[in-house]
Amino acid sequence: MNTRYFDLPCPRRFGHRGDSGHFPENTLPAFRSALEAGVPYLEMDVHATADGHIVVHHDETALRLCGVDRRISDLPLAKLKQLDAGFGFSADGGDTFPFRGRGIAIPTLEEVFQAFPGALCNIEIKQAAPAVERQAVEVIRRAGKEEEVLLAAEQDRVMSRLRRECGEIPTSLSYGEAAVFFDWLKNGCATPYRPPGQALQIPETYQGQVLVTPQTIEAAHAVGLEVHVWTVNDPREMDRLLAMGVDGLMSDYSDLLVRLAGSSA
Repeated sequence: MNTRYFDLPCPRRFGHRGDSGHFPENTLPAFRSALEAGVPYLEMDVHATADGHIVVHHDETALRLCGVDRRISDLPLAKLKQLDAGFGFSADGGDTFPFRGRGIAIPTLEEVFQAFPGALCNIEIKQAAPAVERQAVEVIRRAGKEEEVLLAAEQDRVMSRLRRECGEIPTSLSYGEAAVFFDWLKNGCATPYRPPGQALQIPETYQGQVLVTPQTIEAAHAVGLEVHVWTVNDPREMDRLLAMGVDGLMSDYSDLLVRLAGSSA
């Protein structure tokens, strides 16, 4: 596999949707702030517009971020660009909305690549239907970013389609694939197992079950998987997970993450 995504030393520091604790998530200001803070990895989510453009946005609709209850996939890019991507951001529980009306738009994936050509990108395909995997990979290839990205998808059907398109571009494990890994671990790693991707990107806990343990990390490393944990915003949790040996942390607060886990400089 020809990739530079894993060339940097661990721990890997990810700006979760950019520096989303300080700026509207998945926007150019959030990504710029994360990189300026010293994180080398930008984590982001993508959908497709009605006219086939890949845009960086987490939710199925624009309601939470932009205050408009329309599906991303129902809007052409020109209409989407008229929305205020700073509308919903508040760092004080809704008392103030400092980025409303400041011209912040939902970016296309191409715009992110153009704005930050040296960034390493963790790109999650959120949209399941209509399928957008081919369009997303085409944007990555046109930008020459194949060696600088990792592709993710929570849904198994999306990941299955994505792997048919992405070739040598590394991937994380989907929900079902992660479940297979944990079943293998639960059964004592007694049978041969080969992971379908290169990274296990998981929360520390899920539905009351602790997923990230020394045993999880040891088993993942034994089969060539890195362990990246999301979303970690508490400094004590960061310290504990780093001491446990995780390979990367995703945080909404890039400055905090850099202080505790080091910078890319």
